[in-house]
Amino acid sequence: MSEPVHTVADTDAPHLGVLLVNLGTPDAPTPAALRRYLAEFLSDPDVVTLPRLLWWPILHGLVLRIRPAKSAEAYQRIWTAQGSPLLHETRAIAVALETELESKLHMPVTVATGMRYGQPSLTLAARELLDIVPSEVVVLPLYPQFAQATTGSTLKRLMALESATSALAVGHAIRDYHDHPAYIDALAASVREHWQQHGRGQKLLISFHGIPQQVANQGDPYPAQCARTAQLLGAALGLADTDWQLVFQSRFGPAPWLQPYTDVTLRQLAANGMKTVDVICPGFATDCLETLEEIAMRYADVFHDAGGDALRYIRALNARADHIRALAQIVCARLGKPEVPVLTVS
Repeated sequence: MSEPVHTVADTDAPHLGVLLVNLGTPDAPTPAALRRYLAEFLSDPDVVTLPRLLWWPILHGLVLRIRPAKSAEAYQRIWTAQGSPLLHETRAIAVALETELESKLHMPVTVATGMRYGQPSLTLAARELLDIVPSEVVVLPLYPQFAQATTGSTLKRLMALESATSALAVGHAIRDYHDHPAYIDALAASVREHWQQHGRGQKLLISFHGIPQQVANQGDPYPAQCARTAQLLGAALGLADTDWQLVFQSRFGPAPWLQPYTDVTLRQLAANGMKTVDVICPGFATDCLETLEEIAMRYADVFHDAGGDALRYIRALNARADHIRALAQIVCARLGKPEVPVLTVS
């Protein structure tokens, strides 16, 4: 006889569960840890859309032999006493969001942290929520702009998880919040604070993680949502169109990705005589390799080597109070508005 299925319907006690999801991180800044992480990440067909028969020999015969050591060096540049910045900042958001939601809703709230790749896994986070038997669950992927490679992959993974002994009814999944007023206000406040402390650069680059152009051509909403976020941020700051520019970073492989590229743009700006540039990355809710190493270190060197004086990176929102308030508003707005079917998770 199979074990009885445990569902949220087993209790009437009000208790909100929030499944807070981020992309993921290696366990350590070592080649072995990066090999494990990259093998999982780059095996996802939503991340690398090449046919498996073509991609598998490249991944296992070339990429996983060369890239782990290089990526480990990059992670070593940003690793802290608390470990991975992405994991540390995500956990800080979870703690603060739990407190904020309990204050707003006047009920117990549990925010469980899960990573799409690596640890703590989505499975572990789901089990944490099952232990408290919530009356409602909201899935909050920390991706303001929807992309199939991020939010889409996360929701697909949750749908694929199955168990004979436990099920979690997830009635509310947040697909994106790219134009939410509180999110835009928090971004604008972070830029203003940066300018108050460091002065205003000659241009604000609004940099997002890129995706392959072919994926965008197939109808992924990500490029349009990035553009909308950038436009709203520029307007909230009262900037003229010439004061800011939308750019895309983190391309991988030889195929064209969304353009203009951040590093190429920085070289062009420096060549044209620009000396100070501010860069914000609104697609990253937490600081991570792509912000702390790629932008603040590597691209700062690119700009300087091309003749610029200073690239000033504006940190991700992380656990800022206004960011937490914005996320709480987004979660509360989703309650009572289910858009996805019940998700079964192990």
